[in-house]
Amino acid sequence: MTTTASDRSARLLTLLGLLQSRADWTGPELATRLEVTGRTLRNDVARLRELGYPVDAVRGPGGRYRLGAGARLPPLLLDDDEAVAVAVGLRTASGTAGLEEPGASALAKLEQVMPDRLRQQLAALRAASTAGPENTDSDVDDPEIDPGVLRDVAAAVRDRQGLRCFYRGEPIEIEPYHLVAWQRRWFLVGRDAAGGTWAPYRVDWLKLRTPGGRRFSPAPFPGDLTEFVVREVARTGWAVHARIVVDAGAEQVLARINPAVGTVEPLPDGRSVLVTGGDSVETVAVWIGMLGYDFHVTEPPGLVEHLCVLAGRYSRATSQTATAQSSAPGRASSPGT
Repeated sequence: MTTTASDRSARLLTLLGLLQSRADWTGPELATRLEVTGRTLRNDVARLRELGYPVDAVRGPGGRYRLGAGARLPPLLLDDDEAVAVAVGLRTASGTAGLEEPGASALAKLEQVMPDRLRQQLAALRAASTAGPENTDSDVDDPEIDPGVLRDVAAAVRDRQGLRCFYRGEPIEIEPYHLVAWQRRWFLVGRDAAGGTWAPYRVDWLKLRTPGGRRFSPAPFPGDLTEFVVREVARTGWAVHARIVVDAGAEQVLARINPAVGTVEPLPDGRSVLVTGGDSVETVAVWIGMLGYDFHVTEPPGLVEHLCVLAGRYSRATSQTATAQSSAPGRASSPGT
């Protein structure tokens, strides 16, 4: 019976699966499972090695085989950008309720089986980042993250290397300190090399320049990284920003909102100001509508206009309901009405 290339490929995948399922195998065990001769088994093992899978052999009666480090994800099956994509996916999972520990554990296991070059890149990304609180979805598509930029930023954090870049079109040099993943976006907490001020920079708004900036000794960060990102992004990191006066005290408002919505400032008259934002006026309108308190908005104009549209829409919805109820069969009007 002639063995085709597809037959051999299928057999190699079966052999790889067997090697991954157990610590080690004897040669006769593998040959029996694959229904091949010892010589064919040795040829298949040699082919796996050519493909980048480090199959270790132990001499002795029958011989023994096991997979070495980097066996499950050799370089030819996972390039740099794909490795970053996997790490980003697992980091996102670790910020989702119920998946925190599995996501972190899977990322750690992934690093252990990766070849050394890719393992160092993933370790840099994991050490340089944390996940912030999750919140509701937006009606705006999530921004695309360039894995190469994310990888370079993580390496700069690790190496204490300044970043020369354009941020929203303006040139700046940043001393990168830490990455925070929040709301399916990535933020670089860093310090302006010229002014010394701290800020969260959206990675999808960064355009890196070469060569990079000067090496630096990082200053201690004054506070909690995630809280800083949530607070500052509410002021400057969204496409739409708003300051809403709420007819309720700061503690009452804080009890009603997710930390990802924004920050609350007390007013002398007992009311408070909610500083919030989002990728669209529709998203902001949903968040403030869920407060359950009266509020006042004067800017931005787009949000004011959208709230007027919603007010008319809700008014029409309730008036139609009232008309339908009054005209329902069996519902008589009261005398004098």
